[in-house]
Amino acid sequence: MCAKKMKRGKGKGCDARKTAVRRVVSGTFIANPAGFGFVTPSDASGKDIFIPPKDVHGALHGDSVEVEITDENHDERGPVGRIAGISERSRRFVTGSIISERMLKPLDSHFLADIKLTGSLKGAKRGDWVRVRLLDNGPKHTERLRGTVEENLGRAGEIAGDLRAVASEFQLPPPYTEADDAAAEKIRPLEIERRDLTKLVCLTIDPHDAKDFDDAVSIGKGERKGEVLLGVHISDVAAWVRAGTRFDREAFRRSFSSYLPGMFLPMLPKALTSKISLRANRDSQAHSILFTIRESDGKILKSERCHSLIHVKYRLNYDQVQAFITDPDSAPEEWKTPLRRNLARLVDITRKMRRLRAETEHFLPIETTEIRVLCDEGAKRITGIERKVQREADQIVEECMLAANSAVAEELIERKIPGIFRVHPEPDPGKLDEFSFFMEKTFRLRTGDLTDRANCCAFLENLPADHRKPVVISNFLRSLPRASYLEENALHYGLGKYRYAHFTSPIRRYPDLIVHRQLWAADTGKALKSRKFMASVASECSIREEKNDEAYFEANDRLKIHYLRMCGVENGQTATYEGVISKVSSGGLLCDITDLGIYGFVPAKFLAGGMNYNRKARKLRASRGHAEYRVGDFIYLVLDSLDMIHGRALFRPVV
Repeated sequence: MCAKKMKRGKGKGCDARKTAVRRVVSGTFIANPAGFGFVTPSDASGKDIFIPPKDVHGALHGDSVEVEITDENHDERGPVGRIAGISERSRRFVTGSIISERMLKPLDSHFLADIKLTGSLKGAKRGDWVRVRLLDNGPKHTERLRGTVEENLGRAGEIAGDLRAVASEFQLPPPYTEADDAAAEKIRPLEIERRDLTKLVCLTIDPHDAKDFDDAVSIGKGERKGEVLLGVHISDVAAWVRAGTRFDREAFRRSFSSYLPGMFLPMLPKALTSKISLRANRDSQAHSILFTIRESDGKILKSERCHSLIHVKYRLNYDQVQAFITDPDSAPEEWKTPLRRNLARLVDITRKMRRLRAETEHFLPIETTEIRVLCDEGAKRITGIERKVQREADQIVEECMLAANSAVAEELIERKIPGIFRVHPEPDPGKLDEFSFFMEKTFRLRTGDLTDRANCCAFLENLPADHRKPVVISNFLRSLPRASYLEENALHYGLGKYRYAHFTSPIRRYPDLIVHRQLWAADTGKALKSRKFMASVASECSIREEKNDEAYFEANDRLKIHYLRMCGVENGQTATYEGVISKVSSGGLLCDITDLGIYGFVPAKFLAGGMNYNRKARKLRASRGHAEYRVGDFIYLVLDSLDMIHGRALFRPVV
């Protein structure tokens, strides 16, 4: 019967029955810059659904959508579907550069199409960054995206304009004003009973360019022989920033300090952080945790928390401490014997704490390198590039802060105080399997069963110490879920901890400040905030943290493009860069430029010999000659061109 109706042009009923049997799923659309996307179902147990470019149907990255499943189990993709409807747009504003009189190229690479501009451009012209309000384009969202200009942010390709565009795109709040600082100067702290710990020899260890100082440490003899007393002292921000006040609301709106290269946006006004910070040569109000530690193996025997008064005697930076660790005799003359003795004891006990933690908690031994652009904040001028690798000096502070955060989480749980916990879920076994397959196929590396924590740690510890290592670690990190904040305590997979909270950075992280407030209320017999309140703050802070991180990476990568331009102009010669191929496609090679910490693209047309792409082997091979390129190969490159608008660099192989 259906066949007859179709012959008469009346096949709608048959089509409807076919459509009716298709499963419809609600979820969140995740766009890929290549044009396709995935939908993560609202039901966390479901698999991600692949959306081909032709079936995206106007969905934007982050939109809540309805998906009609067109293929339940595609051989390569798994479930495949089409966007059947958009329930809710994820955003109303977008930042981009004007690429023609009426077209906008969004800064966010997740946007799969340009935006047509309507109405007044408010003086903006081609090559300017602008903030645009998206217009409704119909219930089916099938028309081209349209928007109206809200604000002109400056020229694309200029450092000041690029930074303003990044801040706008990721919704970073504006800097505090002089009026804010004047108001902050008038704030006085709340009173609470404090223990006098000013006789402890306290010191701070921070980067040389630290903006604030919210932690200090001390070390001395314990009550008994064979014990040491380790003190972790945190700025008592809860005494200064009261719940519901103007600067508390502003701190929550920001949730974190933003450390973009060339743009620092603090969570609290500078005048207030100056008063709160644990600065050298003055008494400071602190929230302290005192640990009694067995000297022989670094085991924490007990801990005690108190509100305190401390006196920071020494302000040290990581470079100074690392030099001392490498050669104690190289310490500056002004470092008196007590400082040298205490620092040597601190190095010894934190080494033992870290060794014991590795044996009992099996934290993931991941070594990462951060390449950061150095940019003068006032002049908006790049001064260099910094390669940051974690050293033992960093690990000293890390061990102390991890111990304090764990102790606080333990107390919140034991005393049933509603709090905010830092959690990191276990990775999806399927993603670990994909990573293992990739390692064996590409590098001939057998990972073993990565769901077994000991095996996972052993694999990471024994990675080859060559150009492949950064690629392996990068791919492994992509197989892990993101850490976040939660009102319920849960596993922190990366650290191997089952009770963990953030407490040690209340000047720059709002979740830490909330935990401080809860402990203050518990200590003074005041009403505690509810678990429901903690859930709402944890959710919002997790969202803000992700935006903060994305803003930093975007700004850092864009300024590296400026750095490349600066090097080319100033040196007047062609520099050679070492790269590792991280992805191969028919279009060319995506390479990890290790010295710069960026990905550069090598178009296939730059590769000699006429390249043929072998999809199964994931490699490009010359149709003439023997040249071939595969993931993990080492390659020397020279810069070909820069796109200052889109923040991209094209490279050529060294001939």
